[in-house]
Amino acid sequence: MGFFAGLDAEKYDRKYSDRELVRRILVYFRPHYRRLILVGLLVLVVSGSGALLPVLVSRGIDFLKQELTTINVLLVPFAVMLTGVIAWLANWQARRLVVRSVADVVARLANEAFASAAEHDLSFYDQFSSGRIASRITSDTQDFGQLVVLTTDLISQVVESLILAIVLINIEWQLSLTLFAVIPIVVLLAASFRGLARKVTRAGMRAMANVNQTIKETVSGIAVAKNFRQEGRIFEIFDQSNRMSYQVNVRRGLVLSMVFPVLNTVGGWMTALLVYVGGLSAVQGAVTVGAWYLFLLSLDRFMFPVMNLSSFWTQIQNGLSAAERVFALIDADPSVVQIGNVKAPPLKGQIDFKHVYFRYKDNEPVLEDFNLHIRPGESVALVGHTGAGKSSVVKLIARFYEFQAGEILIDHLDIRSFDLGSYRCQLGIVSQVPFLFSGTVLENIQYSCKGASPKEIERLAYQIGNGEWLEALPEGLLTQVGERGSRLSMGQRQLVSLMRVLVQKPAIFVLDEATASIDPFTERQIQQALSMVLAQSTSILIAHRLSTVKSADRIIVLDHGKIIEQGTHQELMSAGGHYAELYNTYFRHQSLTYIEQAGKLKEEINVEWRG
Repeated sequence: MGFFAGLDAEKYDRKYSDRELVRRILVYFRPHYRRLILVGLLVLVVSGSGALLPVLVSRGIDFLKQELTTINVLLVPFAVMLTGVIAWLANWQARRLVVRSVADVVARLANEAFASAAEHDLSFYDQFSSGRIASRITSDTQDFGQLVVLTTDLISQVVESLILAIVLINIEWQLSLTLFAVIPIVVLLAASFRGLARKVTRAGMRAMANVNQTIKETVSGIAVAKNFRQEGRIFEIFDQSNRMSYQVNVRRGLVLSMVFPVLNTVGGWMTALLVYVGGLSAVQGAVTVGAWYLFLLSLDRFMFPVMNLSSFWTQIQNGLSAAERVFALIDADPSVVQIGNVKAPPLKGQIDFKHVYFRYKDNEPVLEDFNLHIRPGESVALVGHTGAGKSSVVKLIARFYEFQAGEILIDHLDIRSFDLGSYRCQLGIVSQVPFLFSGTVLENIQYSCKGASPKEIERLAYQIGNGEWLEALPEGLLTQVGERGSRLSMGQRQLVSLMRVLVQKPAIFVLDEATASIDPFTERQIQQALSMVLAQSTSILIAHRLSTVKSADRIIVLDHGKIIEQGTHQELMSAGGHYAELYNTYFRHQSLTYIEQAGKLKEEINVEWRG
């Protein structure tokens, strides 16, 4: 197993050249060009002040040698101090403007990354961990912001180096040429680390994404872990992920820490050589002592940005890798592709599957030459063993997945021609595990329809079991549901989910019924809410309760992606086929007759036992 095993790139990851990344980054800063122009001017002031300091010191030394007076002694330090203050003020203002620009860009980048993630279809989340996606939206965008701040600092120092290069040439052009000859060597050494630096930086980010993913999964499943007393196990899982991140980032640090010492050593050798040659020139009278000191001081300030370029290489590669990962998420190709962008008209709810072929993975077909007609206003229950294709049918109707061949028509219009936003506004979905957001019951019901008033919602709520379910909540509609609805019972969550669809008044209703057992009283309330929804829409039900199956206008029996039977409950029971087998396996124990017979049998056994 390789060191970076488990840290492979996601399938949607892309490799961008540095030129592509820089061009893309500049697009985000284009709206802030005026602010950046001002930053550029301030950077020139900072760089000019920095380059001026050694010149002032050098000239001051020569000046004091000629005229050593109290005024001159005070004048030279004052000039140096004033230059430093100007540089500090300009640097402070430049950083202030840069930080504000970077904050705006990072916010925009995070918004685009989140919007892209939210727009992706469900197949995207089947393949890729939500924890890793969150890491790109949060951690990677922040790392990108650090890159821009560091780049500003680096540009300031490069400009300062260019100014100092001119000064050095004016002092002693032969020594300057010797110095400049070293720069290509330093640049080549820095560039040689580029590929390795980018590789280990990517690995470090993937390792951190794994840690984020582990935290998200373990915290989300903390109730299950405590129920089975597995707190130690989830810590082991986190510890393993964290140790992998530690090992990867230690290696990353070792690789990146090699850059600066190597280049610093080269710069030290060159500085020593130039000090020796420059000293000989000063002794021989070729240059003044002040000029020689200026050369040495300027040399140090000239080499510092070059060394910084290499020392910043860690953060630069970190920022570029972060930008690459965020852009890859934004640019990820959607699996569901619309061929049109037509605003969906008010739908009647007729649904037609025509010769549809669908698979999640290659060589694993789910639906083959699938045909189904659902009339407007009809309620259809889909039943079948696990893997029969029930969920696939409703996911295709919701346009969460892309089918490979055939047609799906809604009111005789190709489902791929709709604007998905306008289409899904007329689509109501209740998943098998009802998901509620943190907030109140009212806020969760209004989630699909912000315009629904509390009075209207309360009126609808009282049509279900005379509102007893609502009165059972501590604060009624204002009751806090907790994270994922944890403060409510499963039955209450189902009722809130159904209410959310009821106020939406969808043309097409999709229900993947929960399998969790609930008390008969709550089940009766759920059935009332479900009947209210069924009365106003075309409904496709993945049914797990006998009451729901019987309430459907038509029952579709699926097996391995094919329709093998269809009809009403009585018709299918009379046929004695696959549905009758399913009924005896899954539904019979829910029937009143079965419950009465089981009760009589239990009573007979008790009588015999007592006898």
